[in-house]
Amino acid sequence: MASPRLRLRSVALTRLALMCVGLLSNSAAAVGNMNLNLYRRPNIVLILTDDLDSSMGGMIPLNKTRALIGDAGITFTNTFVASPLCCPSRASILTGKYPHNHHVINNTLEGNCSSQAWQKTQEPITFPALLQKYGYYQTFFAGKYLNEYGNKQAGGVEHVPPGWDYWFALERNSKYYNYTLSVNGKAERHGQNYSEDYLTDVLANISIDFLQYKSNYRPFFMMVSTPAPHSPWTAAPQYEGQFSNLKAPRDPNFNIHGKDKHWLIRQAKTPMTNSSVEFLDNAYRKRWRTLLSVDDLVEKVVKKLEVRGELENTYIIFTSDNGYHTGQFSLPMDKRQLYEFDIRVPLLVRGPNIKPNQTSPLLVANIDLGPTVLDMAGYDINKTQMDGMSFLPIMTGKANSSVWRTDFLVEYEGEGHNVSDPACPILGPGVSECFPDCVCEDSYNNTYACVRTLSQTANLQYCEFDDNEVFVEVYNLTGDPFQLTNIAKTIDQEVLERMNHRLMMLQSCSGQSCRTPGVYDSRFKFDPRLMFNSLNPHISRLRQTLK
Repeated sequence: MASPRLRLRSVALTRLALMCVGLLSNSAAAVGNMNLNLYRRPNIVLILTDDLDSSMGGMIPLNKTRALIGDAGITFTNTFVASPLCCPSRASILTGKYPHNHHVINNTLEGNCSSQAWQKTQEPITFPALLQKYGYYQTFFAGKYLNEYGNKQAGGVEHVPPGWDYWFALERNSKYYNYTLSVNGKAERHGQNYSEDYLTDVLANISIDFLQYKSNYRPFFMMVSTPAPHSPWTAAPQYEGQFSNLKAPRDPNFNIHGKDKHWLIRQAKTPMTNSSVEFLDNAYRKRWRTLLSVDDLVEKVVKKLEVRGELENTYIIFTSDNGYHTGQFSLPMDKRQLYEFDIRVPLLVRGPNIKPNQTSPLLVANIDLGPTVLDMAGYDINKTQMDGMSFLPIMTGKANSSVWRTDFLVEYEGEGHNVSDPACPILGPGVSECFPDCVCEDSYNNTYACVRTLSQTANLQYCEFDDNEVFVEVYNLTGDPFQLTNIAKTIDQEVLERMNHRLMMLQSCSGQSCRTPGVYDSRFKFDPRLMFNSLNPHISRLRQTLK
């Protein structure tokens, strides 16, 4: 079977030949004008990692990435995801929408992850589809798409989503060896030979070939989605011995009891067993090792663009789908929680008109990536149904930071099993992601929505759980950056009501209504009468809970 690199060359050359035939059939003047306009448009590269945190030192091993993208452009220090789980987050990136609008709620087919409903309603309006259809971009994808992509109940690997000219997508979830790629809709199986099969390197090589053989007459969008640093944390052979003495950070929230938090956090055993600590330290080392190959990938892509003379006209975006935790509040390791370590992600961008060595503290969310890419391409984002907003003006110095957003929504729908987990029968049914020492990372009622606020006067997180308690967590991150103390029962009642009101607004927002001023924005208007509507029973329960 031909390798994906050879297939890419064949497809690229065929399409280039067809394009040339089409060009020759048009008038020379029309072709010249079209090519000139297209050539001026910038190229765009999006590199998406899997489970890369920014709160736990995830960017530290990525020295080349920080130098080649961050130092050469802008680093955003307050970037968050709309949901701290792979598939809902990736759906938000592709659609520019909150989960309540794209309806992907978890990593299962039943949760709409790469389901037929997703394919029918959302894939045709993702930003790559718009780029290809209206922006005349040539589009390339390589790597992990959505966790259930390739499921035979939803078209298998034969399904190629609209919007992609070149498609090299991983079947299902992240792996490093022994996986299947959909190469433009045809299955290609890989084994465990490092030189031919190590996925991060395969993605790098396919990407370089695309840059070499693509058309030079149209701008391109390239999305590379790496498996790292997602489990099973398999490093390339040359990096297996790195970071041998490294341990997970012992921050103030490491291995302590979350005494005033949701019951799922309170059930974690504190202190953790020695075996649990050893396991998470080992996982932390392995995560960093896998990132070294990502660093190599970034270097190869940047150098290739430079050699081809295309670097200065190319935006390069580097980010992640969600954060991660290793021992915080005695939870061994996972994502899915509302805290900073799970919802914060790195974001680095370089490109035309972005000055080097910039840092921005403004609040950016992953729902903003789609609008920003479209804005880079010159597409009118007001024509879309996206909830996010373009941060391109921030990067080029054309935005007024005083009118930038001050809050956004985080939402997550918990998962559980209908029967007790064998690793933790004492907790009964309804839990999932349980470890052998009976600590579970998820449950049906780990379903929450939060308003994350960041303004000149407030750094606040307000969260409500959809459970019998109507449990509320509130954190003042200015004085409590590690979220040690839940101030829900001590904060001013008016603040609670305003935040509750804002949360309800965001949970029902769509498009432009998702971009209205937040509670700590001077333009915010609060009408207490709006609190007493059909949602009044919920408000009453909330007040009773907080007394």
